[in-house]
Amino acid sequence: MASGEPTSDSAPFLSDDSEAEAEEQGAMAANQRPGEESGSGVSGVRATLTVAILCYINLLNYMDRFTVAGVLPGIEHYFGIEDGESGLLQTVFICSYMFLAPVFGYLGDRYNRKYIMSGGILFWSVVTLGSSYTPQGHFWLLLLTRGLVGVGEASYSTIAPTIIADLYVKEKRTNMLSIFYFAIPVGSGLGYIVGSQVGGVAQDWHWALRVTPGFGLVAVVLLLSVVQEPKRGGVEARPEHQLHRTSWLMDLQALSRNYSFVLSTFGFTAVAFVTGSLALWAPTFLFRAAVFADVKDPCEKGNCASSESLIFGIITCITGVLGVASGVMISRKLRTRTPRADPLVCATGLLMSAPFLYLAVVFAKTSTVATYVFIFFGETFLSMNWAIVADILLYVVVPTRRSTAEALQIVISHLLGDAGSPYLIGVLSDSLRKRNSFLWRFRSLQFSLLLCAFVSVAGGAFFLATAIYIERDRHRAENGVTTDDEPIVVPKSGRSTRVSVSSVLI
Repeated sequence: MASGEPTSDSAPFLSDDSEAEAEEQGAMAANQRPGEESGSGVSGVRATLTVAILCYINLLNYMDRFTVAGVLPGIEHYFGIEDGESGLLQTVFICSYMFLAPVFGYLGDRYNRKYIMSGGILFWSVVTLGSSYTPQGHFWLLLLTRGLVGVGEASYSTIAPTIIADLYVKEKRTNMLSIFYFAIPVGSGLGYIVGSQVGGVAQDWHWALRVTPGFGLVAVVLLLSVVQEPKRGGVEARPEHQLHRTSWLMDLQALSRNYSFVLSTFGFTAVAFVTGSLALWAPTFLFRAAVFADVKDPCEKGNCASSESLIFGIITCITGVLGVASGVMISRKLRTRTPRADPLVCATGLLMSAPFLYLAVVFAKTSTVATYVFIFFGETFLSMNWAIVADILLYVVVPTRRSTAEALQIVISHLLGDAGSPYLIGVLSDSLRKRNSFLWRFRSLQFSLLLCAFVSVAGGAFFLATAIYIERDRHRAENGVTTDDEPIVVPKSGRSTRVSVSSVLI
């Protein structure tokens, strides 16, 4: 990286600002091996392999998460449950995932991330396999195992983006994050496809849950044998040994004053609400629409919505790739014109998705083709923000707080987003249903899903507000500018001492 280039995500706290240490770093950079990524301690080839493995695990993560949605009508028929209880399957998973994210964020900022992820993925694979043997009449056991799966996934989702951030900077980081977040829609789509098709072939939804555990064990082996822990912040302006790590409480206080982080998190919460609702209920809604239109018979067997899950899964894969790629490409072009490009692209994507999602729900009773077309455009615009939101977090938050920031964003976005939205949609559907007929099973779910369009508009407003503060917060992260009365570090008698900002101002 050229010395004249501005760097991103520099740490605001230095352990020593002496000229001797700066010269020592210059000498280290000069002696760096050509095959080694700047400051990370990881070779270029191994860094590329690391990103590929993390992408594979992320794809597997979301594939496992949405396998249940692909066979949901079969699960409802098997256990004899209503929509509200069905929504709990996603809610208990997200709740355990959400509440444990801060724990893994704290550990990820302080300990070896590779081993934390390996243990979590192994646990998740074993529990997923165990959930596939849930007997009839024990729905509570399926809920329990889905909650435990969230424990394993929290260990990975919180930490993986921070490893990519410690391997690359600037445009290369954005590119790698884009590839990483391609796995979200592709993995989600594969979850619908594999779940519905495996369940259809076996005529038993249990087999759909037995696909991902084997791939999870492969992921653990790859993590332990290939991935190397990079130095935190090593590729940026100031390497890890110069970063001043603060307490967890001080980290939270600093993040709460970072308005770009807070507002973009609320914007992403809207995304999580909408995607969580659609992820669980879209195939079931489309199946009920087909029954209402006399295109299909009511559910009488173990796997009912296999064709709807297959089509919705394919749409999710395609729109995810198109949305993420177009979002990053548009953002990159706009960055040359305005530094507020990232939040503006996110806001535009959400605001444009709202009318298409609304029309998709409304047209379901009259035209299946029109519904799928509207879903295609709605999901494409909705997917534009995945990689950009992650990039915003990484360049407005310093390296020593990134895992904590990732965990906090996971907690807020899931607590107010997809932790409750599937259950909320299910409860609304049950409460709006006037009688237990095919017509009202479709109508009540249709009215409930209309809520997603209005939440998308609210999310767009949060991203527009993010654009107001993005320049200031990025500048603070890059240049080590503290906020309010946040402690800084100054040398005193050869040792670093923390003092308040006001005590050193002239």
